[in-house]
Amino acid sequence: MLKSKLVLSDGSVFSGWSFGHAASVAGEVVFNTAMTGYPESLTDPSYAGQILVMTYPLVGNYGVPSTGEAAGGLPEFMESGHIQVKGLVVADYSSEYSHWNANESLAEWLQREHIPAITGIDTRRLTTLLREHGVMMGHIITEGADQGQQLDECHDYNTVNWVDKVSCKEIITYQPQEPHGAKETYEAYETQEIHEAYETQEVNEAYETQEVHEAQPKRVVLVDCGVKANIIRCLIRRGVEVIRVPWDYDFNQLEFDGLFLANGPGDPELCRTTVTHIRQFLNGPKVRPCMGICLGNQLLARAAGASTYKLKYGHRSHNQPVRQVGTPRCFITSQNHGYAVDDSTLPSDWEPLFVNMNDGSNEGIRHKTSPWFSAQFHPEACSGPTDTEFLFDQFVNTLHTWKK
Repeated sequence: MLKSKLVLSDGSVFSGWSFGHAASVAGEVVFNTAMTGYPESLTDPSYAGQILVMTYPLVGNYGVPSTGEAAGGLPEFMESGHIQVKGLVVADYSSEYSHWNANESLAEWLQREHIPAITGIDTRRLTTLLREHGVMMGHIITEGADQGQQLDECHDYNTVNWVDKVSCKEIITYQPQEPHGAKETYEAYETQEIHEAYETQEVNEAYETQEVHEAQPKRVVLVDCGVKANIIRCLIRRGVEVIRVPWDYDFNQLEFDGLFLANGPGDPELCRTTVTHIRQFLNGPKVRPCMGICLGNQLLARAAGASTYKLKYGHRSHNQPVRQVGTPRCFITSQNHGYAVDDSTLPSDWEPLFVNMNDGSNEGIRHKTSPWFSAQFHPEACSGPTDTEFLFDQFVNTLHTWKK
């Protein structure tokens, strides 16, 4: 193995060995506490421009599944069509892998996609440093490789519009797969105790009259700010037609039944065009359901008139506890964001929906009378947890039952 090192902007140096592509890159250094799911994390567009540190010590032991597409044009197992991170840092890379659907090793995949990676790093010390200092820029330098962009020359992560880099460039349509009947739709809602968010009477009526079963598939516009593939999967398998549009596309000119605001990387303040379009939607004469996830939560809040701020080191893990505001119910969630909504700036007709139990930061908002809500965490998380996937049921139910 070639020698490699990670140099942080505060001068700290971590030395190890390269097991990825022999190259040098710069990026914002962040850590993820998940025990599994590195194929999904590496292909998550929300990690664009970042060097990812895995705190779980053993990485690579189950290899990498197929990176190809399934029917319908979505990746079969991944969250996007290629690796999104700038680089990967682990404590102990496992060159020997074993899994029923493994197609290649992690090292082979990284090398094929030209992504540098380091093993042999004390990730506990590195993570402690990042927690105390906060996220910072870093530079992976691989022995014998062109050093590329120097750390002191690279752009500040916060000034780059990463959403523009990862968003689709044209409209893409996904057809529904297995529409729910009315009974299944009602049961999916009934089994999740979130009745206080919206009234259940209209859902009940839809069940009794078979309105859901007989309705044509609902059309949802999904604003792609860096959408994870599993968000689209969660929608189309609930019988929804998804119209995926670029981040800066004026979707208000389209005919649709509901709006979905996807996740994505970077500072929401740089998505002013998207916020303008969302505000037009919220202020329009026709009220239609809207759901947001991650960056979508921040964009919805900004469109409503609230502000956002950068977290010290962000939330990136599979084990973030959140509580539904006004209830004792808690959920374990997967998260990946560096910014948060400032609850104190929400207008009077909006309120927090979820709160982070670790630091008290916002984890979702909702409108008090209109069918608009969002989650800062990922209900669609792969490889889990899936405690909050019922939020997709709530959104789809509202598409069928909202009559105002």
